[in-house]
Amino acid sequence: MTLKRISKALGVSITTVSKVLNNYGDVSDSTRQRVLDYVKKTGFTPNSIAASLRTKESKIVGLILPDVNHYFFNNILQGVLNSAEKAGYLVVVLTSKESYELEKKHVERLLNQKVDGIFISLSEETYNTQHISSIIDSNVILIQYDKISKLIDSSKVVIDDREAAYLATQHLIDQGKKRIVHLRGPLIPQVAIDRFLGYKSALEVSGIPFDRSLVLTCPNGDDEEGFNQLKSLHEKNISFDGVFAYADLVAVGALRYLKRKKIKIPHDVAVIGFSNWMLSEKITPSLSTIDQPGILMGEQIFEQFARERLQKVSGNPVQYQTKIIPTNLVVRESS
Repeated sequence: MTLKRISKALGVSITTVSKVLNNYGDVSDSTRQRVLDYVKKTGFTPNSIAASLRTKESKIVGLILPDVNHYFFNNILQGVLNSAEKAGYLVVVLTSKESYELEKKHVERLLNQKVDGIFISLSEETYNTQHISSIIDSNVILIQYDKISKLIDSSKVVIDDREAAYLATQHLIDQGKKRIVHLRGPLIPQVAIDRFLGYKSALEVSGIPFDRSLVLTCPNGDDEEGFNQLKSLHEKNISFDGVFAYADLVAVGALRYLKRKKIKIPHDVAVIGFSNWMLSEKITPSLSTIDQPGILMGEQIFEQFARERLQKVSGNPVQYQTKIIPTNLVVRESS
């Protein structure tokens, strides 16, 4: 059974049969159903290898995650898989483990597999983006998401980290807090930079002097760092009445220290995190946070890829877009 025989049996063109099998929209419902019914009756299975040779497409995309043990990135993965499944794409999932060297190897492996697209959130160690540029040079569609390089011209799916951090800090200010600690991320990733700038901007707008001693770096992003950094401030007798952590897990560590010292939350110190992990509403006190809709981001990543692919197939110039996903302030007991 071939496309030609199906088209002859049904009295439609080979192009129409191909469009139905590839889920294109510009086919009438009645014709689509006739083709699908006939394909099901005959047990026809398209030859994916032959199709890839004709179209020069593999129907495979690569998704590089910085971390798999992460609620936010797991949601992104789910969103990409949901959309890819509907479009008939296979997703190769790799994790950089926040390693620049491993990230480079993964990009090389995916390019050798002739994937149609690569979706990547940069590792926290990534300081050189030559391997990212090689994706575009290989005529493979590149979609950057979350942790991106603004120097690389490609489509991107992000949140407005600066605006979200501003909202988080302003929320603490609205609770009457003026000595607000920022437990920030590593120095390199753009997301950590933007969240720091959002924090700083909220202080400036409210006329609160910026105090560098209240900004502490948490490169690993875990609860031990949140605990230890707050402990170091306390032991130095540096006063504070609010904490904005760049990640929920760091905020959990901060809460743990405050509870151990029997500091009243949020009366004496209010705390807010970032990401809205599943654990955020289950701990005591429940954690105020910024909600990042990971599944929606994943779906938008694939949508950006599908848009660029259609432009390439149609012979039109590819137009890069930056999709900004809205975030929400989730207020709970900790603030």
